[in-house]
Amino acid sequence: MAVVMALRFAGWLMTTVAMPSATVCFSCGSMRRMLSGQAKPMIGKGVGSAAEEALMARTAHRTRPDHERSKLNRQLTVLVLLGGILVACGLLGLIYTGLATLTSMLLFGWLLLIGGVVGLLHAVQSRGENFFWLALVVAALNLAAGVIVILHPHGTAEALTMFAALLFLSGGVFRLVGGLIVRGPQLGWTLVQGAFGILLGVLVLAHWPESSRYVLGALFSLWLLFDGLGLIAIGTGGRRIVRLVADTDMAPKKNQGPSVS
Repeated sequence: MAVVMALRFAGWLMTTVAMPSATVCFSCGSMRRMLSGQAKPMIGKGVGSAAEEALMARTAHRTRPDHERSKLNRQLTVLVLLGGILVACGLLGLIYTGLATLTSMLLFGWLLLIGGVVGLLHAVQSRGENFFWLALVVAALNLAAGVIVILHPHGTAEALTMFAALLFLSGGVFRLVGGLIVRGPQLGWTLVQGAFGILLGVLVLAHWPESSRYVLGALFSLWLLFDGLGLIAIGTGGRRIVRLVADTDMAPKKNQGPSVS
């Protein structure tokens, strides 16, 4: 449970760190303009100093983007690895749905418990404010709900499974009725989604409470699976973009002829 949350947090952190740094790969044109602007004062200098500064500028222009690209490639590779681990966890959860259901319930309980502790500390720090009692009540409810979920995970799974089935059922009915009333361009897909939601809700309710052993675990595993696939897609797509930018940056260097002294 803690490992899964750590992996998801690491994936979120890598996406927030790696994606903004991708803009470095697209700054080669501005770097060229900066270096060409620095080349103008070299006219009035000696030949030796001008050649040294030109060599230093060329080396800085060449090494800086390469370093940033290699760093970004490492971050995107870690992102792909995290996505693969989440996909593996999702597949294992789909195989062992009972264990996945128990894990999701314990995870939900600990999140409520931690949220209650944080809310209680925040309420104590803001005891002079107007919302002190409201924050205290919300924190106490979170603490109580977290303790109940951790101590009674199976009963909580049954209650949440019934809630999910009613949610599927009501959502399917609203989609069907809304699609028939509005009759938009996606009427067919809306009716299919509504019918699928109603069918899923009826099946879960028909096999309740036995369905509580695998429904939430399957949903939790699918969430991990698609989250991992999203991280893999972001990582592989980002590496492909970096490779394309590197190829376009190296193309002008290959096309340059020999310099005339």
